[in-house]
Amino acid sequence: MSLLHKIPIRAVLIFWLFVLSAIAFLDRTNISIAGPSIRHELGIDNVHLGWVFSAFLIGYAGFQLVAGWLADRFGARHVLAFGVLWWGVFTALTAAISPRLPHALLLLIAVRVALGAGEAVVYPASNKFVSRWIPVAERGKANGWIFAGVGAGAGLTPPLLNWIIQHYGWRASFWFSAVVGVIAGAVWYLASRDTPEKHPSVSGEELAYIREGLPTETGHEAASRVSLPWWSLVSDRNVIAMTLSYFTFGYVAWIFFSWFFIYLAQVRKLDLKSSALYSMIPFLAMTVCCVLGGLATDWLTRRYGLRKGRCTFPVIGLLLTSVFLVLGSHAHSAQLASIILAGGAGALYLAQSSFWAVSADISGKNSGTVSGAMNMGAQVGGAVTASLTPYLAVHFGWNAAFFTAAALAVVGASLWFFVHPDRLVGQPSLPMSNHNEASADTSGLLQTAPRRS
Repeated sequence: MSLLHKIPIRAVLIFWLFVLSAIAFLDRTNISIAGPSIRHELGIDNVHLGWVFSAFLIGYAGFQLVAGWLADRFGARHVLAFGVLWWGVFTALTAAISPRLPHALLLLIAVRVALGAGEAVVYPASNKFVSRWIPVAERGKANGWIFAGVGAGAGLTPPLLNWIIQHYGWRASFWFSAVVGVIAGAVWYLASRDTPEKHPSVSGEELAYIREGLPTETGHEAASRVSLPWWSLVSDRNVIAMTLSYFTFGYVAWIFFSWFFIYLAQVRKLDLKSSALYSMIPFLAMTVCCVLGGLATDWLTRRYGLRKGRCTFPVIGLLLTSVFLVLGSHAHSAQLASIILAGGAGALYLAQSSFWAVSADISGKNSGTVSGAMNMGAQVGGAVTASLTPYLAVHFGWNAAFFTAAALAVVGASLWFFVHPDRLVGQPSLPMSNHNEASADTSGLLQTAPRRS
């Protein structure tokens, strides 16, 4: 049997969600790489450029609940394919805006809002896929790979798009991003299905393994199967705590996505044409630490249960992030500052898998809506930092901007003491039934059948 036939279908689809995640961040961070060219062409300053950055996040955050509902209603396959097509169109339209057009800045902001609305589906739909396809004991690892695409996409953006911009202009970088996204979305639609039962290539052994590893419903069959009203979902104590914590996560993350490249070039005076690696280090750290965090949370969950397994790394990761942000902002060398701050980005993404694994663990049939509500918090945080960070930098200095992010990271870590991954959303008084996480064999996504004694 060939190696391809030995790889389970769920692993192949998780890999393609990694690809889509990378492209999503290519499409949203390309604006920061092209930012200096756009700012010069439109005749705007960093504060107005911050409005353009925030516009994407306003659309992205505003449509999270809608995106989650759509994923719950229509499934991950169709919703994600449509979303990729949508954001491909508006990525291309970004390149079509000319400074000769009246109100060019307002048009650019409107296009970025629409792009954000399209991209809003990517992670709620991915989480819906995880809830239907991935056994509980593998969800940390699965989410680790999906969100490793964040670092991969953002990390590849500076050298790749810089090369395109230097040779063909900033608009060509958006055309490239749009075409790559549409192709990847078409592959996803052809290769995926909403449930493993519907996929013609899933073996009987893999299907049995997936079914065995999904949450059991003893004592909670009604709670896990019913679609709850959205207001009862977003008012759940677990969801509130995770949403607020994810706000702080998003605030810190978008300093790197929106301003890190500009900070190194304008404030630290680093020549990024000859030192492109330094602009990539935070995103490489995100990629590696996202996978490590996913592996670690699954490992801890198997040994110590859902509460300790899922909540430990968000606390550790966010606290370490605050330390790195303070130290990095005080480093005298530009190269050393970029390395230390990259440590903060990596530490932050140690926590990423836990957010999404818990939102799938606690939500049953409502995983799209719950994860959409949580992700809305992160994107609001990102929208705030996109505009607040340059304001703080101008009036109080860049150290103040990093200190603010560090303080929020501490708040985000504290909120995880109020998260209980062992309780279903909408049922705060009742624990979930046993997921068999202590005894499940979770050697990885490459396992296709339950282990036999």
